[in-house]
Amino acid sequence: MAMRVLVTGGAGFIGSHYVRSLLDQEDDPPRVTVLDKFTYAGNLANLAGHLNRCDVIEGDIRDGELLHSLLPGHDLVVNFAGETHVDRSIRSGQEFVLSNTTGVETLARACLDTGTPRLVQVSTDEVYGSISEGSWDETTPLSPNSPYAAAKAGGDFLALSYARTHGLDVRVTRCSNNYGPYQFPEKLIPRFVTNLLEGERLPLYGSGTNVREWVHVDDHCRGIQLVAEHGEPGEVYHISGDDTLSNLEVVEMLLELCGADWNSVDRVEDRKGHDLRYALNDNRLRELGYRPRIGFREGLSETVRWYVDNPAWWKPLRQLI
Repeated sequence: MAMRVLVTGGAGFIGSHYVRSLLDQEDDPPRVTVLDKFTYAGNLANLAGHLNRCDVIEGDIRDGELLHSLLPGHDLVVNFAGETHVDRSIRSGQEFVLSNTTGVETLARACLDTGTPRLVQVSTDEVYGSISEGSWDETTPLSPNSPYAAAKAGGDFLALSYARTHGLDVRVTRCSNNYGPYQFPEKLIPRFVTNLLEGERLPLYGSGTNVREWVHVDDHCRGIQLVAEHGEPGEVYHISGDDTLSNLEVVEMLLELCGADWNSVDRVEDRKGHDLRYALNDNRLRELGYRPRIGFREGLSETVRWYVDNPAWWKPLRQLI
């Protein structure tokens, strides 16, 4: 009998890629249920070509009654659900707390109550704050700076508390910056690409010297699946790429790929509390066999090409930014 997987937030950017990768497996693909609230970032179009091979439920991970009816029979839950955009959390953090913290607790409780055997909580490197040199390992204390990151940290703590208090098989992944097709155009790469395609200017925060590690969404999802299959209960695993760049370097590449120059860039006031640098040590996952396959320059070129070829997907979404 095929494994049954519930993917919460499965119509979002990363969640939908994970769903597509599961369904595209050649050998014994699992039965997949997608649960998504379908807010501005959840989009059925992200699952185009796959809707006839999965069950899609509209709902919220804060709805305990729904979860208790939906979870029985599933072997694995992978939680992508949540609010993710730092700028939105700075304007108003309440929805981030409700989704990223309260929602995770509700989901963990429902897994426990229904005997659902495994939960993977998908999180972010932003829970650690900022680091001037070196890198974080999985034992580094959390020190989030934005409301988004604080809410994600709260969800991680609650998920892991169910492992330690109740013995629920919870595994947490924390990843560096993602990019790739189907990313909602409020994030740096898709916003700047679509701005250039629309003949608009690029708003670059502050000095542009903020440094991030970048990982293609496909590598991220492979890492998640490796943790789901081979990770240890109650443990945290980092997922990263091999490419570390400043925002200036990323913008330089985007300008080159889009045939533009620095005359298209406006320097704007920096984001409040903008973390300067993130860096993950992902040796724990690499010991399980993980290696990123897609280099940043190659992946960025393919991503730009996807946005060039798919204006019908992103043009309506720009109105929601």
